[in-house]
Amino acid sequence: MAKPIPHVVLFLVILSLPNSIFKLSNSNIILCPEIEEEALLSFKHSLEDPSNQLSSWNSTNCCNWKGVVCSNVTGNVHQLHLQGDGWYLQGNINPSLLKLKHLKYLDLSLNYFDGRIPSFMGSLTSLEYLNLSRNGFYGKIPPTIGNLSRLHTLNLGDNGWLEGDSVEWLRGLSQLKHLNLNSVNLTKAAAHWMQVINALPSLVELRLYGCSLNFIFDPPSDDVNITSLAILDLSENKFESFPIPNWIFKQSNLVFLDLRDSEFRGSIPTISNITKLQYIDLSLNDLSSPFPDWLYSCKDLQFLSLSETSLQSRISNAIGNLTSLTTLDLSYSQPFGEIPTGIHKLCKLQRLDLSNNLLQGEISDIFGQMSDCFIGALTYLDLSDNQLSGEIPISLGKLSHLVILRLGRNRLIGNLPMSMGRLSNLEHLDVGYNMMTGVVTETHFANLTKLRTFSANGNHLTLKLRSTWNPPFKLDVLELGSWNLGAGSDIPSWLETQKSTLKYLDSSNTGGNKLNGEIPDCWMKWPSLRMVNLSDNNFSGSIPNSIGTLTEMRSLNLYDNKLSGQIPISISNCTSLVKLDLSGNNLVGGIPIRIGTSLARICHLNSLQIFDLSNNTFSGRIPSCVNNFTAMIVKRNLSDYIGGELDFSSYYNGNFLESASVATKGREAHYDSILSLVNNIDLSNNNLSGGIPKELTSLVELISLNLSGNHLKGSIPESIGDLKQLESLDLSRNILSGEMPKSFSSMSSLSYLNLSCNNLSGRILESTQLRGMDASRFAGNNLCGPPLTRKCRGDDDGDEDAENKEDIQDDKSKIEWLYVVLSLGYAVGFSVCCTTLVLKKSWRRAYFGCVFVIPFTLLILAYVRCVWYERISHVTAF
Repeated sequence: MAKPIPHVVLFLVILSLPNSIFKLSNSNIILCPEIEEEALLSFKHSLEDPSNQLSSWNSTNCCNWKGVVCSNVTGNVHQLHLQGDGWYLQGNINPSLLKLKHLKYLDLSLNYFDGRIPSFMGSLTSLEYLNLSRNGFYGKIPPTIGNLSRLHTLNLGDNGWLEGDSVEWLRGLSQLKHLNLNSVNLTKAAAHWMQVINALPSLVELRLYGCSLNFIFDPPSDDVNITSLAILDLSENKFESFPIPNWIFKQSNLVFLDLRDSEFRGSIPTISNITKLQYIDLSLNDLSSPFPDWLYSCKDLQFLSLSETSLQSRISNAIGNLTSLTTLDLSYSQPFGEIPTGIHKLCKLQRLDLSNNLLQGEISDIFGQMSDCFIGALTYLDLSDNQLSGEIPISLGKLSHLVILRLGRNRLIGNLPMSMGRLSNLEHLDVGYNMMTGVVTETHFANLTKLRTFSANGNHLTLKLRSTWNPPFKLDVLELGSWNLGAGSDIPSWLETQKSTLKYLDSSNTGGNKLNGEIPDCWMKWPSLRMVNLSDNNFSGSIPNSIGTLTEMRSLNLYDNKLSGQIPISISNCTSLVKLDLSGNNLVGGIPIRIGTSLARICHLNSLQIFDLSNNTFSGRIPSCVNNFTAMIVKRNLSDYIGGELDFSSYYNGNFLESASVATKGREAHYDSILSLVNNIDLSNNNLSGGIPKELTSLVELISLNLSGNHLKGSIPESIGDLKQLESLDLSRNILSGEMPKSFSSMSSLSYLNLSCNNLSGRILESTQLRGMDASRFAGNNLCGPPLTRKCRGDDDGDEDAENKEDIQDDKSKIEWLYVVLSLGYAVGFSVCCTTLVLKKSWRRAYFGCVFVIPFTLLILAYVRCVWYERISHVTAF
């Protein structure tokens, strides 16, 4: 029997175990080489780290530092994960990284590194993964990157202004599988980029979004070496009407294809091998072909967009085969016929956009019998701008996850179903410009707690609410134009509950019961309002002074009411106003020079681009301070407005919230999408007097100017020619005098000019542009010359001169013929005499005898005469 171990000895053994284990584990700790640690510290010291993300880079073992991954065997640094993620590094990349001889993975994306990509990056020859995307790099990509022969992933996309004169350096990356050059300018490499890419047979992912490529070709199938492509993005290039190459649709492994907005033209190939496709976007190309049948067999397809193409075909019921679809966008693609009921089989569909097409049929036939799975998934439904008819089915109220519902601009009738009130997730509802009638009550809004936009203009619905009703929502946009709002045609009191959030209010009228009474003076309670449209109603009284408290307001539309009085002084506080339309009222007063004197208070509104005071009774002079409208002086592009401070025609929930009907070129033009680029002044049909201020001609970006129907006098400023962008100018029905300024002929954009019914005189300028206009636009003046039939003074004298010149020319030609005849007669007579003298010897002797005798005779007579004079003078002297 074994002797038991004493308890004391066992206790000592147990105490010694942790120490032994600690020593053993200590002996197995991997430390990074000192030279690599120093290299990383040098790299850190060359950077700015505002978020202090590299604070751990101060211990003795760099393998424990944030973003550093070392080999488990040697301790060499193998990977650097320094991509920004809510934080960023900035500065320059230190060449000390070259001391990391075993570095295989380098990710510096999403930082603020700037300058050029350092050429020494091509000396990190162990690299297999390099990601420098989304920084501020610019200049040319160093060709030394082509030395990284082990690289399988390269991402240089979405930097500042990177460019590549050539992509030949890519040939050195024979093992490359993933290539991202998004937003790199490859214009100079466009001619040979495909040949280089074709030399990378291992390529699985190719992203060349926005690279300014303008050339692509379709090589024979046997010459295509890239057969493993799974991801291809050639979107937003400029392929200048090339057809989509067939080799793309023969990539049998393709799962992601994005060719959006690349200017392809032609048809979508009818044969394809890409049955594994999960994502395809061919939108915004000039493609005109039927919906391709092979797409119906892509059962893994999750995203499909053919928006803004020309399908010109029906949507087949086979669309129901695409059971994996989450997004289907066929907007602006012109399919026609009915929406197929097979769409109900798309149980994963979240976004359905069939807007702006030629689709027809009863909406209840399409959405009256929806499957439960279809109802449970859909969050976005846009069927606007089609030809759908019938009543909105009650079943739409079952779409409990719906966030956006747009049915506007169809042919829908009937009332809004009360089931709409159950859509508790709904944020945007558009049923505008249909033919709906009926009564809308509180039940329709019962659970719409998230509603932000309600657009229902152009219907004939009646709102019937309790006076104490408190809406469950807080709206940004409210459009109830043409509705009967009840409340005795006054502005309803429940609107006051929206004062903290409402930015756009449209209660204009296009045929319903008009609002009347005075506009309430309570606008200080609505500080968020940016767009107000109370046009085409029966409002009377003056414009309330509190309107000036809306300092963020961009657009004020009070046209076609019965407002009177002067423009309030407080309007000068609305310095963000871009559109001011007070036309068609009974407003009075002058256009004052200084705020507070009347209409020149407008001059402080330097953001104005659309200024319409036509059809009122304003008097006095046009103020010279109109040159303060600086927005009409500075040239801008549409991109300067979208989403910015000047974006007052926002495209919100698919609708242009602001539009304008501008009296230009003798007709009324409607603007919405490019409204931000329109600069218009219309002061027509008032009682304005005085001259046209020359300061008006400093508004060089003005497109339309209408001063007709006033009492303006004096001459047209010579500087009118400075308005080079002006397309329409109407100065008719005034008392203007003098001649047409010569600078008119330099206004190359001017397509409409009306100077009729003034006191202008003189000749209409000899300009093809002006003389091609209708004569009626110059009538009622003392003007002359084309296109008028009235000739200018001197035009008849000019005709007489022309006739005299013709007579003189005729006389001259007669005289010339006389000389010819005389010369011929002299020549004939002389030749006859000479011939006679040659043939008649006696005549010849007599002629030459006379020729010699006569001179001698004359000489003797002269000598005798001289002698006689000498004798006479001698006798007289004595």
